[in-house]
Amino acid sequence: MNERGPVAVPTAEGEAKEDETREDKAREDRVKGGGTRGDEAREDRVKGGGTREDEAAKGADATPQPPATSSPRSDSADPVKALLHRHRALCERAVDPLEIAARLEAHGMTDRTAARFRHRDVFSLAEELYARVPRVEETRTPEREVAGAPDALTGWTVLALLPGALCAVTLGGAYLTEGRPRLVTAAVGAVAVLLGLRASLHRGPSHARRTRPTGSAGTATCWLLAYALCGDGLLGAALDGGPDGPWPLATASVLALALAWAPATWCAGLFAVRARRGLAASRSLGEFADFVRPLLLGVSAVFLSALAALLALCGAVLHEPVAHAGAGSLGALLFLARLLIAHGCPRLPAAVLNSAATFEAAALATVLIGRLPGCSILTVPVETAVGAWGPGAVPALACGPAALGLLIHATRTLTRATVHTTPLGTP
Repeated sequence: MNERGPVAVPTAEGEAKEDETREDKAREDRVKGGGTRGDEAREDRVKGGGTREDEAAKGADATPQPPATSSPRSDSADPVKALLHRHRALCERAVDPLEIAARLEAHGMTDRTAARFRHRDVFSLAEELYARVPRVEETRTPEREVAGAPDALTGWTVLALLPGALCAVTLGGAYLTEGRPRLVTAAVGAVAVLLGLRASLHRGPSHARRTRPTGSAGTATCWLLAYALCGDGLLGAALDGGPDGPWPLATASVLALALAWAPATWCAGLFAVRARRGLAASRSLGEFADFVRPLLLGVSAVFLSALAALLALCGAVLHEPVAHAGAGSLGALLFLARLLIAHGCPRLPAAVLNSAATFEAAALATVLIGRLPGCSILTVPVETAVGAWGPGAVPALACGPAALGLLIHATRTLTRATVHTTPLGTP
């Protein structure tokens, strides 16, 4: 018989106590778990609500004081501010509101665009920009001081007379000499006239202050002047089967053109001064354009009148016939081309001068080439024009339409305020 220890026999009362103990533990677990989830939910709701309230409070506090960065609300409150930052350097260096208005116009701004900034026109907008930006004091360069001095004005006025005076002296020396001395005198005189013209171009209103004209423009000008001197005589001799010897030179036309440089320079100076005064008095870009357009036409008419008088005078003094149409159209072309170049618009004048020179060279070449067998038809247009209007028809047809085209271009270009912001004679 095996010996065993006492065996515990479960009773009903013990089982009940164990059941109660297990139920209490389960209840505690459920209470703890539910409480934890409820607390987490409540904490989440409290945190979320607190966050939204804090954000609303921050937004309310930030409403009276907008951030430093630009926003649609701040831009609508001050629409000029963005434009002010964009053109601040220009506004700081501008000497007056007119310069700012001219630059804004150059950037494509119109009165309709200015209305978006709550201004009636570009000038009104420029005045606000000028008033809101402090000036940057700049020392005047010696060139600007000299340009505005009376001595400088007298200097370029005298220099404008130099080409005509040198041309007159050269012609006088050529008439008083013969043979080789005459050729030497003419060659030295031609060089002196070119040097005098170059000196005059570097001072005064004919000086290209903004851009340098292309070299082709100078070459074309020299060709046009050379053709004015000897082109008509050479063309007439070529049509007659020559030249068999020296052909006549149009010295009266060249002398008149050289003397006309002085009134051309004075007319250019008058136009520049009057245009800047009109710019100061105008209240809109349209008003300024309406003021400059008749001024340009009037100055051109004055120069053409002076040139016509000089042509008649030189023809009477030298006892030579003068082709008024050819020389007059050439003078008008050179005047308008130089006026545009001096105001910073050299491209189109250079192209027009080259086209006129090419036309004259082609007319002369077709006459000479027409002598070849089977090429006589090439001379028909030139023969017809010369037979109807004389040798002066070629320069008139070459320079007349070109001068008219430049005049139309000048009425559109020189009426802009941007080309008149640089003072007269400023390098």
